[in-house]
Amino acid sequence: MLITVLILVVSAILFAIGKIRADIVALGGLILLLIFGILTPEEALAGFSSPVVIMMVGLFVVGGAIFQTGLAKKLSSKIVSLAGKNELRLFVTVFVVTSLIGAFVSNTGTVALMMPVVVSLASRADIKAGRLLMPVAFASSIGGMLTLIGTPPNLVIQDTLTGAGYEPLSFFSFSPVGLVCIISGIIILLPLSRLFLSKNDDKKGRRKKGGKTLEQLVKEYRLADNMSVFKVSAGSGLNGKTISELDIHNNYGLFVFEVRSENSRHSGIIKNVAQRSAGPETILSANDLIYITGDREQRMRFAEEYALEICSNKDEQSKDTADGLAFYDIGIAEIVLMPNSRLVNVLLKNSGFRDKYSINIIGIRRDGEYIMDNLPEVKLHSGDVLLIQGTWNNIARLSNEEDNWVLLGQPLEEADKVTLDYKAPMAAGIMLLMIMLMVFDFIPVAPVTAVMIAGLLMVVCGCFRNAEAAYKTINWESIVLIAAMMPLSVALEKTGVSSWLSNSLVNVLGGFGPMALLAGIYFTTSIMTLFISNTATAVLMAPIALSSAVEMGFSPYPFMFGVTLGASMCFASPFSTPPNALVMQAGGYTFMDYVKVGLPLQILMGIILIFVLPLIFPF
Repeated sequence: MLITVLILVVSAILFAIGKIRADIVALGGLILLLIFGILTPEEALAGFSSPVVIMMVGLFVVGGAIFQTGLAKKLSSKIVSLAGKNELRLFVTVFVVTSLIGAFVSNTGTVALMMPVVVSLASRADIKAGRLLMPVAFASSIGGMLTLIGTPPNLVIQDTLTGAGYEPLSFFSFSPVGLVCIISGIIILLPLSRLFLSKNDDKKGRRKKGGKTLEQLVKEYRLADNMSVFKVSAGSGLNGKTISELDIHNNYGLFVFEVRSENSRHSGIIKNVAQRSAGPETILSANDLIYITGDREQRMRFAEEYALEICSNKDEQSKDTADGLAFYDIGIAEIVLMPNSRLVNVLLKNSGFRDKYSINIIGIRRDGEYIMDNLPEVKLHSGDVLLIQGTWNNIARLSNEEDNWVLLGQPLEEADKVTLDYKAPMAAGIMLLMIMLMVFDFIPVAPVTAVMIAGLLMVVCGCFRNAEAAYKTINWESIVLIAAMMPLSVALEKTGVSSWLSNSLVNVLGGFGPMALLAGIYFTTSIMTLFISNTATAVLMAPIALSSAVEMGFSPYPFMFGVTLGASMCFASPFSTPPNALVMQAGGYTFMDYVKVGLPLQILMGIILIFVLPLIFPF
């Protein structure tokens, strides 16, 4: 018992100091429990196969898809339209929405759904995501108190009561308590988050030096200013011809920036978009969209001669892309020619970029001037910055020849940031399917299975650029932290620490009346939940609370609610619940941030509920 307590105390101190990564500390504690023989290898590694941990992995993927497809941005814009950009109204709206979702969906699932929405919302409202993410994690747990199925401890006390022959609780018996928790949570968290979370900021979006965003490149080279979008009709003279056959550059002085094909199914709800950079052998087909740059009069003459339909950027292009241009499959980047490059003093048309790399040169920056016209006849100079266009993989390949040029920025990282907005309806449908599978009991699918199905569908249905992009959304530090901490509950139970703590505190306080007993049950459960899963704590404490209430001649209901509230309202640690861990990295939080914000919330809500519970469920 002593060794287990020492390992727990040392781990807590290291978590609080914050000098060592939380997942490393958790793994270190787990290894010590193995070395001292407190846990078997099977028990120690059980956390890594736990359904909760697997669900967290799947939910990271689902949340990443919601962000990648722009669904998070769409949902956040709806919230902004409801609450405006006033921080107080946004805070309350997000807290209430999260709580309501948490009443029917697991708290882990709720946070995974809301996290990308909140990050996008914070960006749109120009506030720090850290101000909202921790309250969202807490709101998901608080919302679980609204319904019988909201959180596992609710089902545990229901089972304990019915097993002892008491009247079962109804689906909404928890709602009055849940409403008190929501109101109390908002009132307490508002000043706490403003006081302690203002310094936090999401640093993930900070860029490396040397690269520019796609928006910056589009504006700098004014790509969208001299561009028109035309649609090829079935009767157009372009139908079936290649770019080289048309000789658009020599005949009109124009450049074909991109050829895009779109097809929709199921009344336009499901859309697929394919982008092609225009090469000499690119064949144009009916319904293709062609993006052409150059003199406006020549563009209009070209469209008239080939019977092309003129499309407006607003109608045919995404509003979430850089100035109307989309970069789903093809992208743009800059390269700088080195002094010893083989291309120095070579005409661009003889550079071989198109033949060797399938890359187009669409602009040149030289001595602060931008060369956009008659590019094939331009002779390249040392130090020229070339704006290139091609598929993202082809652009990334150029980094292999840094003797000739230097590729600026990180093209593949830029590709991962491109919003696949045409897949947003697909992502929404998969998300709703997952929620239905998790909410409706008559569907025989476990929550972890529902999440795994949703995660796989997000990848297979193209809500990510590729499978690697899906893997990148998983925060492995949070996964390892939770998986390594879960076996600690087994160690505490095996060594008798948890039963000794619960029995001692309840026995000491039982003689001071029902209010003292209720306070003892709540805070004992609350303390234990810092180190043991809330479900395991509720299973351990529910029979003790029931027997204590019966022995003293009181109704067991307020005491049983004290157990489920103490097990659910666990905010003072990042590893006490999966939602707390989920937001830790995204919000830029330290262990002490949870102590500063979560511990006062946990204590104050406990005090409020100790006085409120007897009013709802008399002793």
